[in-house]
Amino acid sequence: MRIAQISPYDLSYHGGVVAHMASLSKELARRGNEVVLFAPRSRPQTAPDVSDLEVVPLGGSVPFAAGGSVSRISMSVKAARQMQKVLTAERFDIVHIHEPLMPFLATTASWFSPWPTVGTFHAYSENIHPGYLAGKPFFTLVADKLHGRIAVSKAAKAYADKYFPDNYTIIPNGIDVPKFEQPSPRPSEFRDDAINIVFVGRVGEKRKGLRYLLGAYSTLRWRYPNLRLIVVGAGVPDRESYRMMGERGIDDVIFAGPVTDTELPGYYQHADIFCAPNTGQESFGLVLIEAMASGAPIVASRILGFEGVADHEQDALLFDVGDEYAIAKAIRRLIEEPDLRQRLVENGREKVQRFGWARVADDVIDYYHQVAANAQVPYATYEQRASSG
Repeated sequence: MRIAQISPYDLSYHGGVVAHMASLSKELARRGNEVVLFAPRSRPQTAPDVSDLEVVPLGGSVPFAAGGSVSRISMSVKAARQMQKVLTAERFDIVHIHEPLMPFLATTASWFSPWPTVGTFHAYSENIHPGYLAGKPFFTLVADKLHGRIAVSKAAKAYADKYFPDNYTIIPNGIDVPKFEQPSPRPSEFRDDAINIVFVGRVGEKRKGLRYLLGAYSTLRWRYPNLRLIVVGAGVPDRESYRMMGERGIDDVIFAGPVTDTELPGYYQHADIFCAPNTGQESFGLVLIEAMASGAPIVASRILGFEGVADHEQDALLFDVGDEYAIAKAIRRLIEEPDLRQRLVENGREKVQRFGWARVADDVIDYYHQVAANAQVPYATYEQRASSG
C-alpha cells in the first residue's frame, strides 16, 4: 500500500504522538509498504530518526499548551494548503491522521483527503475540553469525514467518544520490545550496593507527579540508608518539588537529565524499582510497558491510562494518586518481598509482547484493509487510481 502518515506535531521535537507515528511508519515500510510522512519540521534534524522514510516537511511550528504539557504544532494555512495539494494530486491507498481534530494540518487532511482516511485519537484528559465544546459543530463535521477511527486505549476512546460518539477501534501504542530486552550498560548514576529507584518523565510537568515520589522518598531513606532516587528526563523540578526538597532536606536525588533513546533502556534495566507517580491526563502507560520490557519491577499511580496497561498485584503495584504513604508502602513491599518483585517482572515480560510493533502493525494493517474496503470515496478518486496505475 501507499500510505500517508500525517502528524500535526513538529518532527524536530520529542513527543509521544511523533514517536508513535515514526515507529509505526518504519514497521509499515519494513513490510514493503510505501510510507510518506507529512508533518511540521522546524529543523533539518528530527527527534525520532526518520531518515529512511520519505518526509514532506510542512514548515515550522509554535508552542501549544494542552493537557498539562506543551506541544509544537503548525498554525500555517500555507502549509495546510501545501499538504492538501499533495494529497489530492497523488495516489494513496490510506491516509492516516494522528490527532485528526488538531488544527490546522490534521483538520485540513481530515476534511480534504479524497482517499480512505483513518484518524487515531491519542489524547485523554479528566478535564472538560473547552475547544471541543465551543467548536463542536465544526469538529463533528471534520470527524464525520473520517472513514475509520482508532483510539490508543480505553481512556482515549472514552475521551473521544464523549465529544464525538462513533465506533472506535482500540489499537494500542507500540514499543520496540527487543530494544528494551537487549542488555544495556549500567548508567554511571547506579551503584551496586544501593537500592536504585528510577523515575522517567518530563521533570517540570506537575502531572508526572515527581513531588509525590520525593515525599515518599524523604521518609523511606531513613529506613533504607542505601536508597537512591534517580530522575531521568528533561526540565527542572517544579516549585512544589523544590519546596519539598528544601523543607525535608532532600539533597541526594540524582537528576540524570534527558537521555538518548539508546541510553534509556539501561536506566529501566538496572532499576531495582521503577516508579511512575503520574497524577492523570495520560491516555496510555508507555513508560510502564517500556519498564516491563526492560524487566523492571513497577509501582505506579492508579490512573485510567495506566490501568489499561498494568494489573495490580499481577505486573505492577498500583497506588492512589498523590498518596505519599501509599507510594512508600508499595516501594517498601518490593524492597522486602523479592518473590513479589520477581513475579511482577515475569508477568510484565509476558504481557508486554502484545505491545510489540510486529503485533500492533498487524492490527493497524488489518484495520486499513477493513476501512479501504468499506470507504465511500468520490468517483473521481477511482479515475485517479486507474490513471496512476
